[in-house]
Amino acid sequence: MVDMTNVSKNTMNTADIIYKYMRPEHLPHIWCPGCGNGIILRAIAQAMENAKIDRNKTVLVSGIGCSSRAAGYIDCNSLHTTHGRAIAFATGIKMAHPELEVIVITGDGDSSAIGGNHLIHAARRNIGLTVVVMNNNIYGMTGGQYSPTTPHLEYGTTAPYGNIDQPFDIAELAMGAGATFAARGAVYHSALLAKTIEKGIRHKGFSIIDVASLCPTYYGRKNKKGSAVDMMRYQKDNTVMVEKAKTMTEEELNGKIVIGVLRDKEAPEYSEEYAKLVEKVKGGNK
Repeated sequence: MVDMTNVSKNTMNTADIIYKYMRPEHLPHIWCPGCGNGIILRAIAQAMENAKIDRNKTVLVSGIGCSSRAAGYIDCNSLHTTHGRAIAFATGIKMAHPELEVIVITGDGDSSAIGGNHLIHAARRNIGLTVVVMNNNIYGMTGGQYSPTTPHLEYGTTAPYGNIDQPFDIAELAMGAGATFAARGAVYHSALLAKTIEKGIRHKGFSIIDVASLCPTYYGRKNKKGSAVDMMRYQKDNTVMVEKAKTMTEEELNGKIVIGVLRDKEAPEYSEEYAKLVEKVKGGNK
């Protein structure tokens, strides 16, 4: 059972979110009916509101994929980059303008396949980016190919007999690389998701929020998951808060989605450390 206490305390209604944070001329969005990405987009906007960040000093960066259309809908500085390079472009922005709030919106394929190297190095550097991964376990935009997070033995257009790869756990991968803030969310628990993204934005250093999304069009159909409602119901029945998960056995956790903050610790932020190094060199110190 997910504890929702105080989660919705500062939640704006949808109309307010749209007119304050979105570009209405680009709505309605192009995602398929039942896709979870719209829920994540709204959670990002709500998190921005709750964190009280200045949109004029915020940059949204995205790569390529279904997820990456998100940066065009929120009304702030945005950059739609090449496949897998969102974190690399975001790193450049943060290094050039460390005063900016830089948020990356990416997908499971964009961030952990072609963009995997950028992900692990941004994590190890602890550069001040907030990375939100719309993780739907499939390449949705390009035809339903299996991705690095497609579960073992499940299907995609490039895995017609079942995927024999073992999937990445993106949050665990980032923590292994040194991420100082890592969390997981799910679209069913949308208010909690907004709160978790807000914590990531407020964190000083590299933050990643891996969000279990829905793709009823490709992943759902290929794997006989039922309708979007059925997939949402699965999340409802199979999400476990991280605090509860600590009391459960490995067998009890099999098939569960553990949500909440997995790591939150302090460490020097990269762009600040770089600025100190520049001042040191300017001063003639070695």
